[in-house]
Amino acid sequence: MNAALRTEYRKLVTTRLWWILLVAMAAYMAFLAGVMAFVFTQDPSSMSSGFPGAAQPAAPSAQEVARTIYTLATSLGYVFPVIVGALAMTSEFRHQTITPTFLAEPRRAVVLVAKMLSSVAVGLLFGVVGTLATVGAGAGVLALLGEPSFLTDPIVLRSAGLSVLALTVWTVVGVGFGTFLTNQVAVIVVLLAFTQFVEPILRFGLAQFDWSSGISKFLPGAAGEAITGASFYASSGLTANLLGSWAGLAVLLGYGLVFAGIGRVSALRKDIT
Repeated sequence: MNAALRTEYRKLVTTRLWWILLVAMAAYMAFLAGVMAFVFTQDPSSMSSGFPGAAQPAAPSAQEVARTIYTLATSLGYVFPVIVGALAMTSEFRHQTITPTFLAEPRRAVVLVAKMLSSVAVGLLFGVVGTLATVGAGAGVLALLGEPSFLTDPIVLRSAGLSVLALTVWTVVGVGFGTFLTNQVAVIVVLLAFTQFVEPILRFGLAQFDWSSGISKFLPGAAGEAITGASFYASSGLTANLLGSWAGLAVLLGYGLVFAGIGRVSALRKDIT
């Protein structure tokens, strides 16, 4: 297992794509955090618009605004670590390196576990960089506008720290999904479509009915936000409230393990040529 872990880690960090995505994530999250900090402080009611036709919810507190801004990476930026994780497996199939990988380590379950564990280190880096970019830009704009940044508030700091954890877990989920769907182009298209369009629409639609509002809490993006205890979508009043932090962590990890398990008994069970 140690040899497999070292091998899979080197595969992840010796390509250019991971750091290109890392730089893109940092720039994207800094931009979003700066814009959202400006918008929310100029018009706090814009953050809590609620459902059309529903009673207008109360404007969020300054602390809630700060928590929402500092955890934007788990709401809007998790697509970067999940794609990096997925590429760890799909790149092997695309470039046909999966054959020598299984020749070097015939135990396919060991290869899968090594990929998931090695992705934690890269996911942690994405979590730290994404969260720092969000907090740095968001706090900078709040300070320039004369608003409190809450950088010493333990509740706000806890949410920011858990943002790192959530983004790290997303990388593991990506490896599991890449094992489930091994076609690299299809994986990228599906992940972009689901994370940026399908799930936000699902969360909005499901949260409008009492019988389905609880279902939206168990969607993967909602589970990732639940880990931090803060949510851009939930704070806006457009989606249901979140699960608890540990429940969200269990649900998100569950998605990764289920995808990996299905992939192990399907794609990884086939003959590799």
